[in-house]
This record gives sequence, structure tokens and C-alpha cells, in this order.
Amino acid sequence: MKPAPETLAAQAMGWVAQPFHDLAPPLHPSSTFERGGDGDYPGGRVYARDHSPAYDQAEALLAALEGGEQALLFPSGMAAATALLHALPAGAEVLAPRAMYWSLRNWMRELDARGLIAIDFYDNGDSAALASRLAARPPALLWIETPANPTWEITDIAAACSAAHAHGTLVAVDSTVPTPVLSRPLALGADFVMHSATKYLNGHSDVVAGALACRQPCPLWQRVRVNRTQGGAILGAFEAWLLLRGMRTVHLRVRHACASAQRIAEHCAVDPRIAAVLYPGLPTHPGHTVAAAQMDGGFGAMLSLCIAGGEQAARDTAARLQVFKRATSLGAVESLVEHRASVEGPGSLCPPDLLRLSIGIEAVDDLIADLDQALGRTSLPGT
Repeated sequence: MKPAPETLAAQAMGWVAQPFHDLAPPLHPSSTFERGGDGDYPGGRVYARDHSPAYDQAEALLAALEGGEQALLFPSGMAAATALLHALPAGAEVLAPRAMYWSLRNWMRELDARGLIAIDFYDNGDSAALASRLAARPPALLWIETPANPTWEITDIAAACSAAHAHGTLVAVDSTVPTPVLSRPLALGADFVMHSATKYLNGHSDVVAGALACRQPCPLWQRVRVNRTQGGAILGAFEAWLLLRGMRTVHLRVRHACASAQRIAEHCAVDPRIAAVLYPGLPTHPGHTVAAAQMDGGFGAMLSLCIAGGEQAARDTAARLQVFKRATSLGAVESLVEHRASVEGPGSLCPPDLLRLSIGIEAVDDLIADLDQALGRTSLPGT
């Protein structure tokens, strides 16, 4: 019997540590390993920077959940993305979406300015235009982020991969928001999947980590592995242990948060104080049909609200929230709110009236009541 993904995650791949048969995975903090008298390494490890046993279980679990052959941990999502970009030949072209994680977008532009890559951008939801662009000038790498932070446009992964591979372009997908609980880009044709594992995979706001998974090893993947080892982009043993701890509950957390996000989106969609609700789970979202086809079990736990009255009204609404916490990040057990345009700063493509919500695992009625009072309609019970 092949275990379901939920079972693999809950039991951390089913590995039981020896000799005590402890069910909680052990922590492996050692940085170096003993050499045998004949000069070999009986434990198969030399030095933690090359491949720490602290990573084995988490990497195996992520590869299994993503349906890939291998996975690698990194000290942040940015480090994971950088390792892949640096593995490309100098000056290689990367085609990335206009709507995407702001810090990575800026970093790609910085690498372009240094001549390390050549960056160009495409419109997330236009499959025909993307296919034409790929045919006209095939890049070395197509980068996809879907749903795209913070406006949640949808890119058709299967269509994009088909168009890219027809011209020899490799495809990487930032799947931080949907996680393998909802979307498995490798099965849709992607070559690589990237996660800011800080977010849903860990899910408790206590680890900064990143990860890459590959559909099958290739020369670029081998260079990524070398980049991690020689560049020193390694995750600490305790952080790897905490990440594995978080991944064991990822299905429960993500599904609960998705159900809450859907209810909140539907509630806010009829609120006259909200100019627009950006969430692919709403039938009115332009990417809803594609999202329904490539996401299984929910549309994500992220949504954005454009507040009627403009930027100041959005800022005031965020300031009045009490259950939602005003903080950077997403994907943890607590619900967060951000006025993204001010966080991203000059040059931001984010609408100034937009509030980004990360839905946690609290009671959804409490979250809805908090939004209602912040919008000025009601007060929270007991206040």
C-alpha cells in the first residue's frame, strides 16, 4: 500500500529512529563525522556543509509531497531562488511574472544590473501572450508564481510548461502559497519547485528556511547542489528539525486556513466598504477556472482586499484590526495583515488601497468579526 501524502507527512515518512524506536525525529547537530582507521567514512558523512543528516528526513518528505526525485533545504527562500539563478550560465535570460514576491523581483533586477542574468517580465494570466514570447525569444528559465503575491493572479502551469519546453526552456515554480497540499507543479510539467519554507511548510513563525525540489536531476540541478555546498547556503540542524516538525501538520493547517479564506472572501465580496476582493476562489476572479483545474482542495489561504476610500482608508482599517496581527510574512498559524504598498516602498506595483491578508487557523467567525469592526460596521464582542 502506498501511503497518502497526509500519512507521509504526519509520520515524517514513517522513519523510526534507532536504537530507541522514538517516533519524534532525532536532531543531528554534528558538524563533522569520524573517519575510520582505513580512511573511509563508515557513516557515509564527512562534513555537515556537504550533506548533513539533519536534512535527510525533511528533504525526503518534501520530494515525496512534490512528486519529485530530490529536494534541497536552504537557509531561506531567497537563498533557494538565488542558488537556482546562480546555477544558470552568466547572462542567461530569465522570464519572470510582473506580479510576484517583491523582494525576489527586486533581487532579479539587481542580478540583471550586475550582468549575472538578463531579466524580462510577462503578464501572469495571459497564456497566449506568454507562449508567443517564449517562441519569439526562448529564455533559459521561465519563473512562475501562482497565485501571485499580493494580487493573486493565476498562471496556467501546464500550458506554460508545454510552451516553454517546446523551445528548450526550463521552468521553475514558486509554490510557496499553494504548497504541495493544493498544487503539484512537477506533475504539471515544471522542472523545479521553490518554497519559502518559512511560510506554510513550517507554519509557526519560528523558522526562516527555503527549499527546492526537482522533477528529475539534470545538469542545472547538479550545479544548484554545488552552489549550496560551496557557497555555504546551508540550513542549521535545529531549523531543519523545526521545519520537519511543521511539515507534519501542513495538510491540516493549509486546508483549515483555505476554508476560512474562502468564507472571508465571500463575506467581504458583498461589503460596500471593500472595493474589490482579490481571491481565486471567487467565481468572479479571472483566473478562477484555471485555479480550480490546477489546485486541489482549496484556492489558498491568502487574499487581498482593496478598501473603498483609498490608501488612508486601507491604513486606518489595518490599524483598527485586533485579531489580525500587523506583521510581515504569511502562512503561519496566526492571521496577519499588511499594507503592502508601504511595505514594498518606492516603485511598488501594488495598489495603494490594498491590504494583504494571510489567514491562519483561528476561528473564522473571530476573523470575520475583526474585519467587520475594523471596517467600522460593528464592535468585537466584549469591546
